Amino acid sequence: MKHTLSVLVEDEAGVLSRISSLFARRGFNIESLAVGPAEQGGVSRITMVVPGDDRVIEQLTKQLYKLVNVLKVQDITEIPCVERELMLLKVNATSSNRSEVIEISQIFRARIVDVAEDSVTLEVVGDPGKMVAIMQVLQKFGLREIARTGKISLPRESGVNTELLKSLQAKV
Repeated sequence: MKHTLSVLVEDEAGVLSRISSLFARRGFNIESLAVGPAEQGGVSRITMVVPGDDRVIEQLTKQLYKLVNVLKVQDITEIPCVERELMLLKVNATSSNRSEVIEISQIFRARIVDVAEDSVTLEVVGDPGKMVAIMQVLQKFGLREIARTGKISLPRESGVNTELLKSLQAKV
């Protein structure tokens, strides 16, 4: 199972290196990693997606707390969250298929950020599932380049579980 960890750290040189070394020494992979300033000055939020069962994640959490600059570690996998990712996607788009590429991008609410003679670059923002879906649909045109940020996530203050609501709506 994949777990999403939200880690608050002091904003100091070498913190990310120590965290990634901790994972490497124990043979764990970080599938997605996003780092940026948090709500208070001098603190950064690291959002990472890590494969492992509950026992492994609990052990990693304990190990993270042993690092000096780690302030808070939270496994937000089972908590209702707002999740987003950013992707830039360069797609082959000739004059014969450009309108179809643009139409698909509009369906996914992607923004066109660059147009060349034989390609279009799209900016896609959304949950990780949306990224996979648009890549699958545009695959037939040829994907030239892809750059993804990794998932960022914050718990929902409302506590509303949108995944649960989606599953209930699908059954109706």
